[in-house]
Amino acid sequence: MPTPTDTYIENRARVQPNHTNNYETVHGGNVMKWMDEIGAMSAMRFASETCVTAAIEAMTFRRPVPRGDTVVIESYVYDAGETSAKVRLRASRERPRTGERETTTESCFVFVAVDADGVPTGVPELRIDSDRDRRLREEGLACEGNG
Repeated sequence: MPTPTDTYIENRARVQPNHTNNYETVHGGNVMKWMDEIGAMSAMRFASETCVTAAIEAMTFRRPVPRGDTVVIESYVYDAGETSAKVRLRASRERPRTGERETTTESCFVFVAVDADGVPTGVPELRIDSDRDRRLREEGLACEGNG
C-alpha cells in the first residue's frame, strides 16, 4: 500500500515564448496540461496501472507566470476510491536565478486506473505512515472544492 509521500512528484517547465499569451505570461491551458501530466504520473505510481483523468475540481489561478520563469508542479495522491485516486496539484512560479517561489495555481484531480482494455480496475488502499503523509492528506482534503 503506497503512501502520499511515495506518490509525490515535483517537476519543472521553463516558460518559453510558445507557451505565452499576448501578455507575455504562460497560457492557463499550458499550466493545466502540465498539471494533468504530472498528476497522472502520481496516480500511476500509486495504482501501478495506467490512469486517466476523470475529473478536475475547481482550478484557481492566483497569479501569472512570466516568460522566462519556471513553473514548478507538485503532485501527490491524498485519497483513493475503489478504482480512483485523488491527486493534489500545486503550481508555483519559480525564479530561475534565485529559486524564489510563489504559488500560482491549485487544484485537485481525480484519475481512474484502467487495465489494458481501458476498463476501470482496482487500486490499493492509501497508507498514512508519517507526519508528512498526514500533512499531505490534510492539504489534499482541504483542497476539495476549493481549487
